Amino acid sequence: MTEAPDPEVVELATKIFDLARRGRTSELVAYVDAGVPADLTNDRGDSLVMLAAYHGHADAVRALLERGADADRVNDRGQTPLAGAVFKGETEVIEALLKGGADPSAGTPSAVDTARMFGRTELLDLFGER
Repeated sequence: MTEAPDPEVVELATKIFDLARRGRTSELVAYVDAGVPADLTNDRGDSLVMLAAYHGHADAVRALLERGADADRVNDRGQTPLAGAVFKGETEVIEALLKGGADPSAGTPSAVDTARMFGRTELLDLFGER
């Protein structure tokens, strides 16, 4: 039998995930610098980087990567932050993730597959896939 999570912990985690979604970089990194894991994930496996990337917050992505977050951490659906950024057309986030070591071929669908699916030939060139 598993113990129910502490409501205060759940409330704090919810706040931190919201900071990533909203791109509130300084507040987000204050929590990470105070000990919150840079690779914290929600109940769907979405990391802080995934949430920041999907919502177009390149500064937050860079700050999390600088603090050790995994650029290629897949969520429960096998998606990576890079594929999410390609899907959303977030060029600055894509560049930040690549600079942070993201692999365009990681995940399902990968960033390469996503770029092909949406005819983003400039990204295929960037990924060295054309």
